[in-house]
Amino acid sequence: MRNAPTERIATDAIKAWKVSAIMLSIIPLLITIALFVLAYYFEFSYWFAIGLTVFTIIEAVVTIVFIPKIRWNRWRYQIFDQEIYVQHGILVVTRTIIPMIRIQHVDTKQGPILKNYKLASLTISTAATTHEIPALLEEEASNLRDQISELARVEQDDV
Repeated sequence: MRNAPTERIATDAIKAWKVSAIMLSIIPLLITIALFVLAYYFEFSYWFAIGLTVFTIIEAVVTIVFIPKIRWNRWRYQIFDQEIYVQHGILVVTRTIIPMIRIQHVDTKQGPILKNYKLASLTISTAATTHEIPALLEEEASNLRDQISELARVEQDDV
């Protein structure tokens, strides 16, 4: 069996993922508040709202505190001359090998949260699917995009 890839994504990915998790945790919080308001006006038991509050707090703690660090620990990649090796996953770890000859194009993308931390994601497209290496430093993502593009072009010229 092949060794795991060695390259890691940027450590600021943890911060960016925590901010995203905080923003997504607002939705269950609003639903919980709405349930308390409905319980008050329609005079039904607060136990549903209390149960949802406990669930919301547990969900927020897990997704904000624990998941980003575990996700960062599992994300690895490595660029070879003939292929790209990517590993990711929390419960189920997926290892993917992307042959250079199959790559059609490579993009970098950056949303407002990643931009705030000077990070970018690298998207590798093949005919079948799209693969992403998230939260690389901007310069590293740009250099990898150019390197992969060059290696893919050389592979296709050899065919």
